[in-house]
Amino acid sequence: MGETIHLTAEDGVKISAYVAKPAGAPRGGIVVLQEIFGVNHHIRAVADRYAAEGYLAVAPALYDRVQPGYESGYEQPDMQAGVATRAKTDPAKVLLDVKAAVVEASKAGKVGVVGYCWGGTLAFSAAVNIPGVAAASGYYGAGIAAMCDHAPKAPTILHFGETDHSIPLADVEKIKAARSDVQVFVYGAGHGFNCDERGAYHKDSADLARERTYEFFAKHVG
Repeated sequence: MGETIHLTAEDGVKISAYVAKPAGAPRGGIVVLQEIFGVNHHIRAVADRYAAEGYLAVAPALYDRVQPGYESGYEQPDMQAGVATRAKTDPAKVLLDVKAAVVEASKAGKVGVVGYCWGGTLAFSAAVNIPGVAAASGYYGAGIAAMCDHAPKAPTILHFGETDHSIPLADVEKIKAARSDVQVFVYGAGHGFNCDERGAYHKDSADLARERTYEFFAKHVG
């Protein structure tokens, strides 16, 4: 269903992106933002699923500036390598790459942004900073609490795990207190609960969060 294309950011840098197209006319576009593991099999599967729902799905390879073609699994060494690779990225340039993906996805109409882990933080940041984002859904973004004093310019929902050891519930409460304009959902699961390729996968939570996100995008994107 998908193919790899190249996007050109505003500073002229080209990165790759996985694109999945719907069978018929698209309802809109969805930008899928990766975890620290790159645009791997799971992220491509997420994009495929959004395409099956009728959207043009674009998953930009946000590590391409520092390590082109990076993708990994979920073992401890993969985790360590992912953390190290993310640390090499420049947040401002990452947003340029997300913006390029939004522009690509906008060929299909309104654009929603969904992200997981690092991508969850980036989804919130995209709603705050990037024009043309119609809606954003962020899953367990550890960096959101630090930026929650900034108001998203598009409707935003957030998903967190109650037993996520990397995101204290105090951070979730901080976000709730600061952002009455954002829906915040907490699930009986840990970090990474959406990924069915990880031990942290929690099907009931993943299904519920996905259904909420689908309904949210249907309302705000198409």
